Amino acid sequence: MIVEVITPDKVLFSGEAVSVKLPGSGGSFEAYINHAPLISSLEKGTVIVRTDSGDQSFDVSGGIVEVLNNKVVVLA
Repeated sequence: MIVEVITPDKVLFSGEAVSVKLPGSGGSFEAYINHAPLISSLEKGTVIVRTDSGDQSFDVSGGIVEVLNNKVVVLA
């Protein structure tokens, strides 16, 4: 699936991923390939993007995530 982690200043990550772990407002959750569509607010925490070449983590102070058609867009 395609994952984009975007801030007002720059794109932190854009590429293929196996999964992404997110600090949701109701608790952390993980999105995988073919995940059900959703939109959620994010709390302060760490976004972990899992790729074939390893994990990348990004600290966020909140934001919004959209999961739709094997694309995850994180606005932090």
